[in-house]
Amino acid sequence: MRLPGLLLAIFPAICVFAAPPDGAALYKARCAACHDGAPQGRMPGRSELAAKTPEFIFEAMFRGAMTQQAAGLSQEEGRAVARYLTGKEFAASLNTAPGKCSAPAPQFSLADGDWNGWGIDPGNSHYQRHPGLSASDVPRLKLKWAFGFPKDARAWAQPTVAGGRIFAGSMSGNVYSLDAKTGCIYWSFTAAAGVRSAVTIGKLAGGRWAAYFGDQRATTYAVDAETGALLWKVKIDDHPVAGITGAPVLANGRLYVPVSSVSEEAAAMNPNYPCCTFRGSVSALDAATGKRIWKTYTVPDPAKPYKTNSKGTQLYGPAGVAVWSAPTIDLKRKRLYASGGNSYTGVPINTSDSILAFDLETGRLLWASQVQPNDNFIIGCPNNPNCPEEAGPDFDFGSSTILKTLPDGKDILIAGQKSGVVYGLDPDNQGKILWQKRLGKGSALGGVEWGHAADDRLVYAAISDRLVKEGGSPGLYALDLATGEQKWFAPPGDAPGLTGHSAAVSVIPGVVFSGALNGHFSAYSAENGAVLWDFDTNRKFDTVNGVDAKGGSIDGPGPTIAHGMVYVNSGYGLFGGVPGNVLLAFSVDGK
Repeated sequence: MRLPGLLLAIFPAICVFAAPPDGAALYKARCAACHDGAPQGRMPGRSELAAKTPEFIFEAMFRGAMTQQAAGLSQEEGRAVARYLTGKEFAASLNTAPGKCSAPAPQFSLADGDWNGWGIDPGNSHYQRHPGLSASDVPRLKLKWAFGFPKDARAWAQPTVAGGRIFAGSMSGNVYSLDAKTGCIYWSFTAAAGVRSAVTIGKLAGGRWAAYFGDQRATTYAVDAETGALLWKVKIDDHPVAGITGAPVLANGRLYVPVSSVSEEAAAMNPNYPCCTFRGSVSALDAATGKRIWKTYTVPDPAKPYKTNSKGTQLYGPAGVAVWSAPTIDLKRKRLYASGGNSYTGVPINTSDSILAFDLETGRLLWASQVQPNDNFIIGCPNNPNCPEEAGPDFDFGSSTILKTLPDGKDILIAGQKSGVVYGLDPDNQGKILWQKRLGKGSALGGVEWGHAADDRLVYAAISDRLVKEGGSPGLYALDLATGEQKWFAPPGDAPGLTGHSAAVSVIPGVVFSGALNGHFSAYSAENGAVLWDFDTNRKFDTVNGVDAKGGSIDGPGPTIAHGMVYVNSGYGLFGGVPGNVLLAFSVDGK
């Protein structure tokens, strides 16, 4: 799968430097072949790299997706490369003290109407039943405050709203606790790598509240939700390209954590890289201590040698099936559902591009409903010696599966795929397909990319079709939950820029919120798709923490709605998107 949260595009596996800190020489010797002229695949060209900040590139090498590829590179060498690529100097360190809260925080407790974690409920519906505002209020939404993520080029972690606070991770690895009404900072915590997972809040024995999240180096953290003090941290997976993008999910004292691969698809571009050995997984941890209870791989058998490439490099398989999104919990059946990514090799496997069901207690894989066999994908194909003989389109699942109950009492699983197809699956019959509806043509950047939503009647799916040159149909769709019948379609607006809808969708009674790649954040009628409200986030903002911040493309996380306010991240400087670093908070009349 293409992971927008990662800098797969900036440094391929050959960019492992040991030269002196001469940025121009390092770039020419190691990276120019992929980024100068016509870039490979979905890699940005030189002009796109030049638009980044040096902090963006440096963080990707030392705290983000490219840590494995930049192994052995000194920080000074990394700075030299970043300066050369961007033509800019690093900014001075920013003091965020002006954004600190002046008054002590109120006593922490969860409340009805909070938005806790990724999907707000165990079924990952992205449906806020008690938003604190009505459909008639939405046209009166106005910006109340803005918060800037210092020096980031992407605002990539969905904010959690709980206990009167906002909890949000950042590309630079800082996790913030903000006052939900004003945006002032109660505390910040710095993880070892970027944090793009949503934060999940839970109560421990003795009354202490914990905030759980994962980073891009596959470490899970529990910190005190009131103070930010570290309670525990656990490395979930030791593979050098493993990371956590999906939010951990809490149920009955256990924390369920998905693991994805931050860069093996990119590492495999190097013909000398022994592709591929990463396996996705889900782990169950004791929420109080972090002790592992079980871990189950999405590829049951570890990779074995199976052939050599034309350069004589030993290749391995099977591999892949990353879990990019938050697991879905089915307490009635005592199951966990995970959305599986693509395969990386030509070794056949039946769990890629599948919805996977695990026993909640033991982690045993119960069934896999595969919708796209042989989706074998790495970057650089077909001109890469590591390419599988049967290369796939990269149509895996990047979004969480939704579990809903139909009006007749029957449960259904809803899965949106990057192919542009939305599926209705039967949880009582090993994920058998009940209906399927093609909405977009699909591409490696979606189709359905980061998430759909469902109320009690309809499924709402955003379609990106970002790489589709002809026949794409980006926009927002509504389908009947029981049958998949299309009820309405809202086309993209005519604002300039990328028109697709790639970010996750969120819904309240009567209203669907969806952000677009051109920076427009809109509210649509759940009845007919009419636009009720629109706000252009693609501009600069004055921030409560004094950080220079602007909006840009809306991609990745969806908006969260709680207690009469709407929160959304803006800025996603990757794959042609407009960079930005701002969290925006809206309320009725800005009050």
